[in-house]
Amino acid sequence: MSRNAKEIVRDFYESDFMHNTGVLKDYLHEDCQLHWNSSKGFTILGFKEIEALISETGKSYESIRGEISHLLEDDNFVTVRYTYVARTIEQPDKETAIAHFITIWEMKDGKMYHGYEMSQLADEDPKNIQSYTQIKV
Repeated sequence: MSRNAKEIVRDFYESDFMHNTGVLKDYLHEDCQLHWNSSKGFTILGFKEIEALISETGKSYESIRGEISHLLEDDNFVTVRYTYVARTIEQPDKETAIAHFITIWEMKDGKMYHGYEMSQLADEDPKNIQSYTQIKV
């Protein structure tokens, strides 16, 4: 049974891709591009750059996972709003919100092809954290 686009994106963010970059080829199209607006500015990343960034990020944390608050599908696009939550090497018993993201993925050949992403660092304001945990997908 084949998965729909929404299931593919959900499976990706729920996978342990930060510590197992080998799964990227299962989710990201080989010609993918991520157009990312962050606090450090605008960047376009291809498959190899995404793989390198994820590999380096994964090394910084004991564990890291995406906690999805919204997941919407419209035609060939999936929008995902999520928070990366991590346990640092220095404090492996404490889970901390690292950053909030919203990404719109265009799908091609059953994989994530073009991504349009915005991110910001997480803060400890309870209203902010609650806004990312209100909706269950």
